[in-house]
Amino acid sequence: MTNPGLRERKKQRMYETVSDIAVRLFLEKGFDAVSVAEIAAAADISKPTLFRYFPAKEDLVLYRIADHEGEAARVVAEAGTAPVEALRRHFVEGLERGDPVTGLNDHPEVLAFHALLYGTPSLVARAHAHQERSEAALAEVLGGDLDARLAAGQIMAVLRVLALENWRRIAAGERAADVRPDAVAAAERAFGRLAAALPPGLPGNLDETR
Repeated sequence: MTNPGLRERKKQRMYETVSDIAVRLFLEKGFDAVSVAEIAAAADISKPTLFRYFPAKEDLVLYRIADHEGEAARVVAEAGTAPVEALRRHFVEGLERGDPVTGLNDHPEVLAFHALLYGTPSLVARAHAHQERSEAALAEVLGGDLDARLAAGQIMAVLRVLALENWRRIAAGERAADVRPDAVAAAERAFGRLAAALPPGLPGNLDETR
């Protein structure tokens, strides 16, 4: 894999810097109380420049989770085992290391970011589009037919509900370390049921060889 060029690194730094500034302002004042003009001024760039990087205000926040778009598809594509098993293992490993995308992280900055994300309707709507793109990418890896699309929808729903349950418990005041055993048990249970429910013809499905 080649290293990104200077131009690409500068572009990446711009994305990160502007997103960080925007999120800080949103956390201080609230998403709706901060204008795009205020963010551009704080980042010392023009509004047109900001919009070249972030077409919508919501994208300034969702940039933080952009790397996770298509993650399920990548996990399945690179796995040497059945799709559900690969995703179960990936999610449980995320729980063990406190990956914020699993909802099992009680760092104050992570909690504040999740409160911003889940507490702002326009961000929830934009995140839903992110979820749909991830689902479509997973369906394509699984074969692209109706069975694959149905399976992808079920898988992404399980990942979303598990993460939300973890976040809700932690947002209510529980410690991540205390929630983790239940979170792992719930993930094992959910993925077990998922494996039993999915059609056997999916690429990589262990039932395919039976």
